[in-house]
Amino acid sequence: MRFFLLGQAITFAQNQKNMKYLPISNSLFIKNRKKFAQRLKPSSLALFNANDIMPTNADGTMPFRQNNDLFYLSGVDQEESILMLFPDAPQEKYKEVLFLKETSKEIAIWEGEKLTKETAEKTSGISTVYWLKDFDSVLKSIIYEADHLYLNNNEHLRANTELQTRDDRFRAKLEAEYPLHQIERAAPIMHELRAVKESEEIELMQQACNITGKAVERILKFIKPGVMEFEIQAEIMHEFLRNRSRGFAYEPILASGFNACVLHYVQNNQPCKDGDLILMDFGAEYANYASDLTRTVPVSGKFTERQKEVYQAVLTVMKSATAILRPGITLHDYHKRVGEMMTEQLLKLGLLTQAEVDAENPDWPAYKKYFMHGTSHYIGLDVHDVGSWHKPIPAGSVFTVEPGIYIREENMGIRLENDILIAEDGNHDLMGHIPLEIEEIEAAMNA
Repeated sequence: MRFFLLGQAITFAQNQKNMKYLPISNSLFIKNRKKFAQRLKPSSLALFNANDIMPTNADGTMPFRQNNDLFYLSGVDQEESILMLFPDAPQEKYKEVLFLKETSKEIAIWEGEKLTKETAEKTSGISTVYWLKDFDSVLKSIIYEADHLYLNNNEHLRANTELQTRDDRFRAKLEAEYPLHQIERAAPIMHELRAVKESEEIELMQQACNITGKAVERILKFIKPGVMEFEIQAEIMHEFLRNRSRGFAYEPILASGFNACVLHYVQNNQPCKDGDLILMDFGAEYANYASDLTRTVPVSGKFTERQKEVYQAVLTVMKSATAILRPGITLHDYHKRVGEMMTEQLLKLGLLTQAEVDAENPDWPAYKKYFMHGTSHYIGLDVHDVGSWHKPIPAGSVFTVEPGIYIREENMGIRLENDILIAEDGNHDLMGHIPLEIEEIEAAMNA
């Protein structure tokens, strides 16, 4: 697959000035909208909302994070935005419309410069831009020309939907005002589209992986006995911010010693002790795209023989799993085969007996005692990105590969993880330049 070089092959459009990342060509978003429009039923109107700004306490708010579907289709990275797509609209100007929070000199003073209509057009490639106050009147003027109304919702398998979202409120409003319109789900289309990355998206993800790699290089020189887990986290964040990343793509795990046996350990508040391993699961976000890496390294800079033995077992499974993660395989079959690979390694390590394997429960195989999570997931605009878990894996998707062995009785947890582009001509490891082999890790820590 051919990749674009940042700042060279792409002619960048002007983007929001408050973003750290470099502007993205609007050709990506134009292509994405075209793909989406082709999957709509005739005479359909689709609407996408920005995410809410979430409150903390008093007048505080959390940092804004854009709705991924709105960003995917428009490149707009700003709150209080609405995208309207109506491919069969009778008037050309209503086929693609952006609605934005109206900017002003006062807003620029208090919040910083927002998108103007002109910069929004350059960012998105959409020529019809209104202020948000005009949304209701514009929608009413054309909605009766549409038979189907596509609305968005978070249909991720792991989504926690207890909190009412902007999409929830928006859907209730439209159902009350236009009760006879047929409501359709945009999410299945978006899941299918976002699972397969355009070359520009791969370049952005590669940039996120490159930034993550710089952080790995930094911390391998920093880790030593007595260092606190949160000090390592601070070193990583330093490298992220200085390379145009917003920060961590997800809550990082810096788990030394027994903490590595807690799969979602995020306290990161313990000292790293001589003789222990530290499992580090983190990734940079760049231009809203995630990376996801795990490395497990010796605090002292040298693995013990037992640590090497277990590490090599995990690495063997990682390489074998990567080799079979190809277009056409289903995730069910893939995970079944990875389980067989892990079982073989656990038998060699003496952690399982053949009798235990022969007597295992098929619903919870014997290897799950030491490797209890999945091996791979989609990654993209979400770290656990959208995509089908039942259909064959499509070429152009990006997956993590992250096997692990957790031996609580030995105070040892080892997980390794890279991000892999699945292509027809073979897999491309977006993190292949980051130290992974035992010799590479030890050399970097003792340089």
